[in-house]
Amino acid sequence: MKKILNPYIETENGNCFGCSPKNEQGLQMEFMEDGDFIISKWNPKAHLSGFKNVLHGGIQTTILDEIACWVVFVKCETSGVTTALNAKFRGAAFTDKGLLTVRAHLISKEKKFANIHAEILDEDGKICSEAEVQYMIFPTEMAKKRFGYPGIEAFYE
Repeated sequence: MKKILNPYIETENGNCFGCSPKNEQGLQMEFMEDGDFIISKWNPKAHLSGFKNVLHGGIQTTILDEIACWVVFVKCETSGVTTALNAKFRGAAFTDKGLLTVRAHLISKEKKFANIHAEILDEDGKICSEAEVQYMIFPTEMAKKRFGYPGIEAFYE
């Protein structure tokens, strides 16, 4: 597995709810690349639960969207915006049972759209939730000029 750096930390986008280590209320996700997959090992916090110790569905959806965004950054080498997200909840993701594995991969890439499959798995490898996520992606030069995309080389040491 190869660690992916977060090149946005010291920029105007550095307070992201999903990935900024500086956002104390955020998810503070970190990412790795493993072949076709982008992966995050993530430890849920108790204050993110809905019912009892179950991770809130809205937070799960946010996590699925966040990792899909990182697929766009790294696998599509650009930035984009979510145009559709279809989440399915398969089983409880608990906030008190340790690390969750979040992973996503690119299903297809067309001229303007990237289709991504993302999922959250518990410690036993059981799928808790999954989503098909569609991103509208920008030409790389536009992503750099208008949206601060730093280029693929900024994501690696």
